[in-house]
Amino acid sequence: MIASRNLGFVAAAATLLAAAPLSSIFQRWTWLIQAAIAVAVVAGVAALARLVRAPIWGQALAMLGGLLLALTWLFPGGTELVAFIPTPATLAHFGELVQGSVQDMRSYGVKVPDTTPLLFITVLGVGAVAVLVDLLAVGLRRPALAGLPMLAIYSVPVAVYVDSVPAVPFVVGACGYLWLLVTDNVERVRRFGRRFTGEGRDVDVWEASPLAAAGRRLAVVGVALAVAVPLAVPGMTGGLLDQFNTAGDGTGNGRPGQGGSPGRIDLFAALSGQLNQSEVAEMVKVTTTESNPFYLRFGVADELRPDGFRVRPPNGRRVDRDLPEVPARQGVEQQRHRATVEVSRNLTMPLVPVYSDPVGVDGLSGNWLYDQNLGVVFSNRDNSRGKRYSFEYVRSTFSPAALRRAPSLPAEHPIAVQQTRRPAVQQVDLLVSRLIEGERTDYDKVRAIYDYFSRENGFSYSLSTKGGTSGQEIVDFLTNKVGYCQQYAAAMAWLVRSAGIPARVAFGFTNGAGAGDDTWVLTNRNLHAWTEVYFDQMGWVPFDPTPAYAVQGANRSAWAPDSDAPDPEPSSTSAPGAAPDDPGATAGPDRQDPADREVDEGFDPVTGAPVRRTPSWPWWTAGGLLALLALLSVPALRRATLRRRRHAQPAPAAVTAAGSGAATGEAPGMVVLGADRDRARADAHAAWDELLDTLVDYRVRVDRTETPRATAERLVRDALAEDATSTAAVRLLGRAEERARYARDPLTGEPLHPALTSVRGALAARSDRRTRLLAALLPPSVLLRWRLAAAERSSWLVARGGQARYRLARWSPRRLLARRA
Repeated sequence: MIASRNLGFVAAAATLLAAAPLSSIFQRWTWLIQAAIAVAVVAGVAALARLVRAPIWGQALAMLGGLLLALTWLFPGGTELVAFIPTPATLAHFGELVQGSVQDMRSYGVKVPDTTPLLFITVLGVGAVAVLVDLLAVGLRRPALAGLPMLAIYSVPVAVYVDSVPAVPFVVGACGYLWLLVTDNVERVRRFGRRFTGEGRDVDVWEASPLAAAGRRLAVVGVALAVAVPLAVPGMTGGLLDQFNTAGDGTGNGRPGQGGSPGRIDLFAALSGQLNQSEVAEMVKVTTTESNPFYLRFGVADELRPDGFRVRPPNGRRVDRDLPEVPARQGVEQQRHRATVEVSRNLTMPLVPVYSDPVGVDGLSGNWLYDQNLGVVFSNRDNSRGKRYSFEYVRSTFSPAALRRAPSLPAEHPIAVQQTRRPAVQQVDLLVSRLIEGERTDYDKVRAIYDYFSRENGFSYSLSTKGGTSGQEIVDFLTNKVGYCQQYAAAMAWLVRSAGIPARVAFGFTNGAGAGDDTWVLTNRNLHAWTEVYFDQMGWVPFDPTPAYAVQGANRSAWAPDSDAPDPEPSSTSAPGAAPDDPGATAGPDRQDPADREVDEGFDPVTGAPVRRTPSWPWWTAGGLLALLALLSVPALRRATLRRRRHAQPAPAAVTAAGSGAATGEAPGMVVLGADRDRARADAHAAWDELLDTLVDYRVRVDRTETPRATAERLVRDALAEDATSTAAVRLLGRAEERARYARDPLTGEPLHPALTSVRGALAARSDRRTRLLAALLPPSVLLRWRLAAAERSSWLVARGGQARYRLARWSPRRLLARRA
């Protein structure tokens, strides 16, 4: 028991060490304190269970109960008994925490704050791993297998981090695993007393044997290589050197007090997570001298890879110094404004939101830089949480006429080379060629693509669709025509690039609710993505293809009006530069969402031809019902096939023996016992088996130890006393089976098929409706036969598995080494 307690303590400590990689996910160490409490409770309960000599399954139940008590105490729901005794309401509270953890995983990037749902799911996972490690290492004495649940913990940061995983926590977890192996080895040696060398020298229990020492050296070298090789090989990121520059991939920051690298932020994941949050959280408060400002932006994704748009690492100058002035542009109205931004504690990232074209920033230190090409303010050593700053910016108002006069950018221009690069997708190229056919200027081509994302062409807004910006995902969006802002923005940018015009995806906030004094309050509901297109001599011009009716605070312009707004006169077309109508007019009840139509008319992105799409759910429902009916009919079909096989015996030869002439008066098709002895015995056995299955189907007791005559008499007495025909029939069946079993000559010349039919009819008449229905649709005899076959197969597999384990246990590398020696 002392050895078990020692090994149990080491198993608990090794579990906590294996959880070290989780430190790279959380901002604080609250998770470790709570996980240590849960693991300590599990280890204590396991020690008590072993003290009372509980079996393995009893130890497992005891540890799970201890984990439940620990979770109840750490995460109370307010309905517990004596502060740690759970109730059904407590379990419902745990279910809500699990659902909340899913939302938080979508909303935050590393490093995440200490939210209750995330802490609960972490402590639950570490506690479950502690239970498995204790069972494997102490209960089953298989410490090597305990490395599998430990490795499961390390898979969490591997799945979360975008580029690399810090290596130091992995080394800590590996040390815990090696500690567990060494402790188990020492405990095994203690059972054999003291050890001696070949020369008779006393060897201490902690002194390793040559084989064990070689194994430990290999383990240490393996861990060292796993950490060092990624650092030495060019192009690989091991994470050890990046430990001090960890970045987030959402709205979270990197290490505490640092902002991480903006190039590693997955702005699409951050946007999707925040828009799917159920709660509204205030993020930014902005005060500006502009009466109707455009979107407040903070990020750009302009690198298009096969897996979609990605954020390039920015590079710029310090914002506490003079920023470059915005050049004057012919035909563009430019006004200078000033804005003050207050970032709440809910927005933490290495980027700060600003309006386009800032020319001076106050209130930010030299840690913040401005990239003029991307138009973002970023930091590699700070984050936006709680920042308050002011800046001047230039608002440019474009006109359709000025954009039409803009010449096409030369193909060798650096922006054209970088911002038109895209993977080849045939469906997209065919669609773009159809849309821009006949258009001469870049602006007209962009407007043709922009106007395509409208209700008239079947597009609608929904947050429940699957995100993604890869080529196949863009094709799926263009086919289904249902998505939200990031899909609209990425799709338009991809299509514009396919037309040979530079485009990228911008991220920021739409206009929020007015708080008075030219102040706007922006929440997570105002997070948005739109498209920016580059025109020569004009710069980056914003286009928002997302339906205006679905976006809070949407802003439309003269060069990119609301394509869903109705025309003043249906028979005429408005000029390209006409002012847009009220966006809210498009959300009237007379406009039906294409997703709600019974038959939707859309556009095939491959051929360009209009198609009518019939909903497929009725066919799937009918197919599912048919499959369910076919599955339910399998037992009945099996029973009918078996009955037909037993009755369809070949007709025997004519009987000439005395007493067998009655066969000549049998009805056509009637199965009778033939003169052939083997055939007569087979017929009698088949009829008796059919009788027993019929008894099982109609829930009549079957006693396999009875003789056929005793079974027939019991049925006559209990089930068929009032029916003379069925009584004679069951006695005939019993006599035929008895003669087939015990007599030299079986019974011949008697009709058994009518006898079976008579007995079956009598049993059905005395049974209730439910029994008759089950006997017809789900025959219990078939189900019983399947259960017995499954049990027999399972027993065979268990026996084969035991033989395989025995053979593996007999094979030992030490024997091979001893033979060679």
